[in-house]
Amino acid sequence: MADLERLSISIERPLLERLEVLRKEAGYGNRSEFLRDMIRGRLVDRAWELDEEAIGTITLVYDHHTRGLGEKLTALQHDHHEVILATTHVHLDHHHCVEVILVRGRAAQIRAIADGLGKHKGVLHGGLSMSSTGKELA
Repeated sequence: MADLERLSISIERPLLERLEVLRKEAGYGNRSEFLRDMIRGRLVDRAWELDEEAIGTITLVYDHHTRGLGEKLTALQHDHHEVILATTHVHLDHHHCVEVILVRGRAAQIRAIADGLGKHKGVLHGGLSMSSTGKELA
């Protein structure tokens, strides 16, 4: 871990009490690591807001019997091969599949790809989990 700096903050008692509830619910043993993770979370959000390089996962749940859907999803992924790092495809039952797509690129481009994949008929749910390359989090 990097050199640690101590800091002191002033906070209203009701806000401190709410912070303690959040910390305990999240299972953190101390405030320091909880606050560090909150800051890291905000840095990830900021990277996405500023359209910086980011990573993410796109999760799609879809009915693979929908005519032409598989080909459309595959074609869209091929159109963005420079951003898509890996794809995992799982058969949930006779009709439904889940696909998890690991992506790395500019935040806006990742969001556009996720939106493009999720809008097709037969896609029951599309989700984007956003993260960071970690460069700015240490």
